[in-house]
Parts: sequence; structure tokens; C-alpha cells
Amino acid sequence: MSVLNVALPLGSSVLSLAFAALVFDQWWQRRHAFQLVWAIGLLWYGISAGTEFLGGAFGWTEGLYRAWYLIGAFFVAAYLGAGTIYLLAKTRFGYFAGVTVLIGGLLSLLFSHLDAKGTTTPIYPGAGTAGTIAFAIATAGGIAIIAATAVRRPVAAHIAMAVLVVGSAAVAYMTITAPLPAPGWAVDPATHVPVGSGFPGYLRVLTGPFNIAGALCLVFGAIYSAYVYMPKRRVLPARLGVLAIIPNFFASLPGAIRALFRGELNSRVPATLLIALGAFIPGVTSGLNRFGVTWSFFLGEFLGVVLIFAGFLVSEEVFRTFRFGLGLRQRRAES
Repeated sequence: MSVLNVALPLGSSVLSLAFAALVFDQWWQRRHAFQLVWAIGLLWYGISAGTEFLGGAFGWTEGLYRAWYLIGAFFVAAYLGAGTIYLLAKTRFGYFAGVTVLIGGLLSLLFSHLDAKGTTTPIYPGAGTAGTIAFAIATAGGIAIIAATAVRRPVAAHIAMAVLVVGSAAVAYMTITAPLPAPGWAVDPATHVPVGSGFPGYLRVLTGPFNIAGALCLVFGAIYSAYVYMPKRRVLPARLGVLAIIPNFFASLPGAIRALFRGELNSRVPATLLIALGAFIPGVTSGLNRFGVTWSFFLGEFLGVVLIFAGFLVSEEVFRTFRFGLGLRQRRAES
């Protein structure tokens, strides 16, 4: 048993659960949908990391392994991303969100029919039907989100959430009932980090519309929010929409850095950039875990929640209201 295999997941779990409580408290005060969905996503983050702590400290069991895969592979990024869709529901972000769902479904389809390099053996045997169904559902869901954004933007977030909840119920049933080879879980023999290879291929290819779409929404939603609040230098006209945001964002970074050192930068800019980085790192390390690079998995997970929490603290929004006890008294923070 590695000390880091216990300490890092424990730290991730404790911080995520505390973070979830803070965000839930904000929702309780203000009743914004994005806060509730983010709180749920952070709760999933804490539970998933908690299973890793328990597995590393006391040994894995089949039930623990199933919970780890269901929550970590399907729920965490998806619910955090859904919270971002709610946050940006009044903007055109729904177009991007719909496209990410389409991308996730397309990747599910591709991986389900992909053969191992130099062979005719599928990487995920028996996954063809599941990948095709996932692609069809993701296509329908993505198009519905895009159409709702075009007609009535706030509805797009509700559609995304409805698709996510139904999908969550489906994959929960499949994860609980999936056959597992003995001993009922799988870990990397060198690092003892859990890996998803114990689950059948038809389940593993379904993760795309959940974690890929969720991670992309969380990362690029944070970048978009930073762009909104930073001093801008436009190299492409705003009428180009999302096509203009990325080049204009990078063109605006030098001015934002200068504003930061002058003390003139809106605090939401560094806050949302920290959140974007915090979402990006575990997205990369979890992807590496899928392809056999496991040493960075727990570290990426821990750094991710630390950076996202740091972004939460940097945001001036956090300090507008203080609560005492059970929230019976509130006061405004002094500016």
C-alpha cells in the first residue's frame, strides 16, 4: 500500500465534500440551479475519491469498485459540466454544449468499432451495439440542446439535465449488473491505482457522452466566463460567436496580465481560469489512466479539486455573504 494512494484520495474526498457543502449553502441562500447541480457534482467527486481512499487503505471489494467506476467515470464531470450549462443558460453556450454531447457520442461509436493496433481484435469486444445506441441517443440529445438554444435558451439546460438524469439511471443499472471477472475489481499491478479494465467493453464505451462532454463544458465554460470579465482585445469580430472567442481570449491575455498587476482585473477572471485549469488536469490524468498511464491519476484528481476550490475562494462572489451557525444571520462583506 502506497501512502500517496491513501493520502491523495483522502485529501480529494475531504476537500470535495467540504466544497460541496459550501456550494450547497450558496444554493440554499440564492436558489440558483447551477449551484445545486455543481454541489451534486462535487458530492460525486468526494464520494468517488472516498472509494479510492477506502480501496487503498483497506482493500478493494466488488461493491466499492462498482461505485468507483459508476461515479467517477460517469457522474463527476457530467454533473459539473451540467452546472456550467445552467450557469451560462442565458448565453449561446448551449450551442457548444450540444456539440460536446455530439462529440462524446461520436467517440463512443468510434471506440466501440476500433480494433487494437495491428490486429483485427476489437479494443472493446462486444461493444458495437452499445456504441451505436450511445451515438444515437447523444445525437438526439445534442441536437435537442442546440435547437433549444436557438429557440429558447434557458430550456437547453433543462434538456441537458433531463438527458443526463435518464442516462445516469441507465448506466447505474448497467454498472451494477455488469459481470466482473474474479476478484471483482482491477488495479494497475505496479501502482495499485484502480483501472476500468475490469468492466465489459459495452459499458466502457458509454463514458464518452458523460465525461468528455462534461469536462469540455466545465473547462470551456470557465474560459468563456473569464473572457467575459477580462479587458478585451478583439482580433476577430464578435459576430463570429464561438469562433471568435478562443483567438480573442488569447489575444486579450497580455492585457489581462497587465491589469492583474495593476490591481484592476476583475477577480472572476483568475477565479475562472483556476477552475478551467482544475477541470483540465484531472481530465487529462483520467484519460491517461484509461490508456494505462496510472501514476498521475490520484495526483491529477487532487490538484484538480484544489485548483477549482482556489478559484471558488478567489471569486468575489464567495465573500458577499457570510453565514453563522445555521444561517440565521447574514451580513455583507466590507468592500
